Amino acid sequence: MSGVNKPHEVVERALELSRADGCVVIANESSTANLRWAGNALTTNGVTRGRTLTVVATVDGGQGAASGVISRSAVTAEDLEPLVRAAEAAAREAGPAEDAQPLVEAAGEGAVSAGFTDAPDETSSEVFAAFAPALGESFAQARAGGRELYGFANHEVVTSYLGTSTGLRLRHDQPSGTLELNAKSPDRTRSAWAGQATRDFKDVDPAAIDAELARRLAWAQRKIDLPAGRYETLLPPTAVADLLIYQLWSSAARDAAEGRTVFSKPGGGTRIGEKLTDLPLTLRSDPAAPGLEAAPFVIAHSSGDDASVFDNGLPLTATDWIRDGVLNQLITTRHTAGLTDLPVAPGIDNLILDGGGPRSLEEMVAATERGLLLTCLWYIREVDPATLLLTGLTRDGVYLVEGGEVVGEVNNFRFNDSPVSLLSRATEAGRTERTLPREWGDWFTRAAMPALRVPDFNMSSVSKGV
Repeated sequence: MSGVNKPHEVVERALELSRADGCVVIANESSTANLRWAGNALTTNGVTRGRTLTVVATVDGGQGAASGVISRSAVTAEDLEPLVRAAEAAAREAGPAEDAQPLVEAAGEGAVSAGFTDAPDETSSEVFAAFAPALGESFAQARAGGRELYGFANHEVVTSYLGTSTGLRLRHDQPSGTLELNAKSPDRTRSAWAGQATRDFKDVDPAAIDAELARRLAWAQRKIDLPAGRYETLLPPTAVADLLIYQLWSSAARDAAEGRTVFSKPGGGTRIGEKLTDLPLTLRSDPAAPGLEAAPFVIAHSSGDDASVFDNGLPLTATDWIRDGVLNQLITTRHTAGLTDLPVAPGIDNLILDGGGPRSLEEMVAATERGLLLTCLWYIREVDPATLLLTGLTRDGVYLVEGGEVVGEVNNFRFNDSPVSLLSRATEAGRTERTLPREWGDWFTRAAMPALRVPDFNMSSVSKGV
């Protein structure tokens, strides 16, 4: 972008071009490195870079403020003014915005981020410098053990630059890494999966993951058919993450106050203050959580019941959604906080469930007389928002535990259950550990969860899927 190339310069130039009453500009600079492999051999690798620019224009009309939002990628210098004008035109045509609030004012030391004018952070193939050779050794180990490894590793760094007409100049660098590894028997009748989230791949041990997958493939040598029904079930951290992330996404305060969700109180209002589980569990988000660090301010590219473009730049702080088993907070914007008379609590890009016991998943297996051990869930869909009833499938290994030992692999199931109900029925939570959700890992990677013991998880039907 000739003369206007650096991200902070793009933000400043767009703000200069603005003729609206208010303006927010978000420049996202991204770089991605990845590896893919199949049949114990690397297949592809690559590095990509990109830029997305979002302009939010606000216009103060006689009946209230209106907003217009335009986002585009690969914006050139010639595109910048038309983009700003398009956002302004969208605001004029939109009419008053229901969520209208004054743009967040710049105040104090937090108004300008250190390094706002610095170049964005970037990733490269160097992020795999130690991981790739270790993965190669795992290929050899798997080949010798008669199994095939498939999967991919992805690392992305997104630097967000947020500027406003009120003087905010904020920056956040977000590294996100994921590893997904499948082991298959040569005849493809057995499959096991493991995933890991990471910030930099320095904490990823392919050999240890491969050893765990080899153990699971060995369990699957004995096949056991079981009918549908309710079973004592050990949900591993990845499955717990998938269920509770969906619960978080379904916890907008306005929807609850208007009687549309599982968090609606019969007769009106919300269930805040109600005990959801007898276990002393706390479900929380914290932008400063070690290893799970997320943006410490609102970055909103669109408005809805759980986000508002008018809140861009609003500071985020640690929030307990459930505290010691009691529903403590639902997601609010400044607008919906006013509607529901609740504190302002925007969503945060991580999720942690604390308060379980010291046991690992392996120790919970050893304490199980008879039950199922899941690997992961997928194809999760909502059935009933009033109860948050979800349906989905098990995948890549459901194992039968008897007398504290895994005795074989059983068929896959379709499940029908609600995460809110699961929390109320869970009899044990294990040790919290960082995990990668299988279903939502493309959108949400910063999670730490315990395994849960549920005495009556609803396996509603047998599935023929793998």
